[in-house]
Amino acid sequence: MPAIMPAMTSMLITTALFIAVAATARAASLPADVQSALKTQSEIYIATRRADGARSAAAPVWFWWDADNQILYTSTSPAAHKVKRVRKGSPVFVSVQGKDGPFFEGTAEIVTDPQLVEHIGNGYSDKYWVAWLGLFRPRASRVSAGKTVVIKITLKP
Repeated sequence: MPAIMPAMTSMLITTALFIAVAATARAASLPADVQSALKTQSEIYIATRRADGARSAAAPVWFWWDADNQILYTSTSPAAHKVKRVRKGSPVFVSVQGKDGPFFEGTAEIVTDPQLVEHIGNGYSDKYWVAWLGLFRPRASRVSAGKTVVIKITLKP
């Protein structure tokens, strides 16, 4: 029995190191200045790919940056062109420097999980004073009613 304990300890240490290295590699996937901008800026610019292959005009959006998982979230009207394009599989192009880029490409998906939507809404409230007042923030009730769409964007380095 005592011989098992060192083997288990070694396995646990190896697993912990693997997780730490993987987390560090993921966190290092975007340049430091981009990560800093995502932590501090109040808006970013996003664009999608049109049916003809051209990139749409970049629009400023509010967002919440999940730095631990390297994921952006934004919310918008269900009638927005970007929502229609994301539903068709369009990538999302993100710029922290303005409407003219440079852009990072990301994969996008629509978020419907009520708990995640409320978590994102809380992130908005921490970031934007008007969201803290309860305005212009994602809410699970609005998402489930089809009045708001939340988009999850995973950026590629």
